[in-house]
Amino acid sequence: MPELSVSLAHEPAQETVELTINGRAVSAPKGQLVIEAAEKHGVFIPRFCYHPRMNPVGMCRMCIVDIDTGRGPTLQPACMIEVAPDMKVDTESPATRKSQDGVLEFLLINHPLDCPVCDKGGECPLQDNAYAYGPGESRFVEEKRHFEKPVAISNLVHLDRERCILCDRCTRFANEVAGDPLISFINRGSQTEVNTFPDHPFASYFSGNTVQICPVGALLARPFRFKARPWDLDKVESTCTSCAVGCRVTIEVSRNHVLRYQGVDVDPVNWGWLCDKGRFDFEAIESDERLSEPLIRKQGDSDPDGELIAATWSEALTTAADAIGRADAKSVGVVGGARLTNEAAYAWAKLAKGVIGTDNVDAQLGDGLPGEVAVGLPAATIDDVCAEGSIVIVATGDLKEELPVLFLRLRDAVINRNVKVVELTTTTTSLSSLATMSLRHRPGEVHLAMAALVGFGRDVGNISAILDGDVLAARRLVADSAVNAIIGRPSVAESADAAVEAAAVLLEAKPDARFVVSLRRANVRGALDLGLAPGLLPGRVALDAGREWFAARWPKVPSERGLDTAGILNAAADGRIDVLVLLGADPLNDFPDRALAERALAGARTVVAVDTFVNESVSKADVVLAAAGYAEVSGTTTNIEGRVSRLRQKVTPPGTSRPDWMLAAELAYRLGIDLELESVEGIWREIEAVSAVHAGITEELLESPAGDDGVLVPLRPEVAAAAEGTHVQITGVDGTQPASEELSSAQEQEASGSEPSGEETPEEAAADAAEEGAARQAEAEADDARPATVAFARNAPYQSPVVDSYSLRLATTRKLFDDGTLVQHSPSLAGIAAVSHLVANSYDLNRLGVAEGDVVKVTSPQGSATFEAHSSDVVPRGTAALVVNQRGGDPSPLIDVTTAVTEIRVESV
Repeated sequence: MPELSVSLAHEPAQETVELTINGRAVSAPKGQLVIEAAEKHGVFIPRFCYHPRMNPVGMCRMCIVDIDTGRGPTLQPACMIEVAPDMKVDTESPATRKSQDGVLEFLLINHPLDCPVCDKGGECPLQDNAYAYGPGESRFVEEKRHFEKPVAISNLVHLDRERCILCDRCTRFANEVAGDPLISFINRGSQTEVNTFPDHPFASYFSGNTVQICPVGALLARPFRFKARPWDLDKVESTCTSCAVGCRVTIEVSRNHVLRYQGVDVDPVNWGWLCDKGRFDFEAIESDERLSEPLIRKQGDSDPDGELIAATWSEALTTAADAIGRADAKSVGVVGGARLTNEAAYAWAKLAKGVIGTDNVDAQLGDGLPGEVAVGLPAATIDDVCAEGSIVIVATGDLKEELPVLFLRLRDAVINRNVKVVELTTTTTSLSSLATMSLRHRPGEVHLAMAALVGFGRDVGNISAILDGDVLAARRLVADSAVNAIIGRPSVAESADAAVEAAAVLLEAKPDARFVVSLRRANVRGALDLGLAPGLLPGRVALDAGREWFAARWPKVPSERGLDTAGILNAAADGRIDVLVLLGADPLNDFPDRALAERALAGARTVVAVDTFVNESVSKADVVLAAAGYAEVSGTTTNIEGRVSRLRQKVTPPGTSRPDWMLAAELAYRLGIDLELESVEGIWREIEAVSAVHAGITEELLESPAGDDGVLVPLRPEVAAAAEGTHVQITGVDGTQPASEELSSAQEQEASGSEPSGEETPEEAAADAAEEGAARQAEAEADDARPATVAFARNAPYQSPVVDSYSLRLATTRKLFDDGTLVQHSPSLAGIAAVSHLVANSYDLNRLGVAEGDVVKVTSPQGSATFEAHSSDVVPRGTAALVVNQRGGDPSPLIDVTTAVTEIRVESV
């Protein structure tokens, strides 16, 4: 273990005030609310309307306590009063107790006695506060008011108006946090109630959060209603994998069935919020259509194509391994892997690249950025882009649809933290109304928009042909400011080259710019970090740079760079792929070019599918290996900012389905190679040993308090500040630093020269784990001379194609609720996906003689399809928009992934 030095850099201390709470002198930051200061010092003040992530309103009056600011004690709401010097707070005075009795007695006047049947019973703050602070009996004997119960205010949420205590939590969340003011107070006096507006359901992507924060059983989640009582639930904390944000959740189980997810407040990521897709798609785990055993295609005399029938694991694995063993390494392709854990992704990368010897591996299905770009761009965190006063450039799809909780964080930053957003977009998005500047450009020209934004000598006359928006004002905004960027693939109907060029342009103008790469698939960042991309080895190491180093640790290493998903499918379509492995992938429905996917599945000699359901692509496979899914496996996942967090198993996989890493190990064994991967913990130790960016991130660190919020990779060079505003940096002799997010008290004492106490605190344990991780990182780098990680490098400048005045350029957008496998196997979500329509500017439709609602034929050089046409000014002239993976029209027959943009012609049918 290297010697550690501790360097101190003093930062301005936050101003504090001294006050007294229940006779005990305490200090609190200036501006902190009394209710927060009391809770931090171990004094709980009951509350209903107060929520730490929303603005206080002081409506319920449950938190009224005696507060003396020098003019005598008076009853005041603790959620509305900031701490002040010499303030005296008494939460146990007779006046306080009488006030609490009165508030609860009034709340219970009309509250129904539903506790025996209410889903909230057992975790209800009203119930708890009535026991702890209430009078014990009521003087009111009058008949309680009655309403119809429950009222379905959306597909997912039911409202029981009788139980509502008018705390304003749900309405504040919908308005302040989500920006969807679809639920509000109506009527007056004793008839006041929370409800939706007539003919306007609570159609928010975040409605489930109101159920979780409701302090009574007024709002209930339909998928959980009457399923279990809270004390029946066995819970474990995990990470959501419905998208790449990586929200923390609890998985709540009864009788080996997943019944509910709840959000966990993790400060760097989701603040306790979840989108409705992430909250309710647990139903897919319980689907009767889950794969529970392996399948093999058997051909008969009457059915030359054969059918998939159940097989033993030995037969299925041997069949798959025999096909791989007969094939040349270059004729094996692996598509998918973004849905795997980090450990499973490493096992499959080691199987494909270290055993089979193929580099034809890609976790992205043609909707992301090249692997070297995604992992090589200078990284920013979610907190970075949401920091006070930041300038953020957003050049991606609609964040609310693709990464919903990132949208919530950015929305809060704009409204409450003076963050300025400049949006580069083809169509108006959910972020456009929040952006300081929203500059719209043609598909395939985001790099020109970026160049116009950062200057580079282009005059406004040239820019005006490209952009709609105040370019000069946007340019002035970013000219002298440090910027962060959220960048991704604006549309799958155009190549990734324009987005890569846009990143290069921004870095050229702003070398200090940092990026959040908005890849939407759950663990795509982890898959890329661990080598599931052509040209990359685990640890963000280029194949050529790491070939020699990995050759000493793996059985073999690919001899040359392989193909991405489009290249693999093209090769399969041409008959050059002997074995095509679908690793949790459905290219027929999830790859932009369906025609190519169809030819590929027909042209590959053997298709091996590893999945949890028989989707359309899996149904074409020759061998199907049943995989365990979310909540059925343990491991880790990595979010868009590179934060590694834990996944935990809570239920048993159906039938004989197996974890993905185990399937990789079994196939390798049948190919005559032992992967030497025997457990999730063992795989992580090997990842830490071979991956340059995971070095030092030990199991102990991930399990320590410092790992509760996840650990950023690579290990951060600083540990967070301790108390007193002192910035402490723990540095190894070789300059490496641990990744603990807090400084332990033992390290503070070491820095100050005082003696440590005897018993180790959780903070000390976390710091020790971080210190050990730093030491192991230093030793690994010193002993192994690990190859360098890739850095973003600009290729030849991208040239956008010439505009065709007779065509429209196609922009594809996404919706949160789609026709995907998990959504469609979750009954509560399955009916939400909309029908895809062609949306174009009214000017273009009028020019083409197309009326609103007409059925039109859309033709591209690739193919044609029919859609219903609608006009909207959210789409600029010369552009048409279609939503991918929705019911009804499908834009994939129009898209050719080999072209820079998709040009379409529209005509009435």
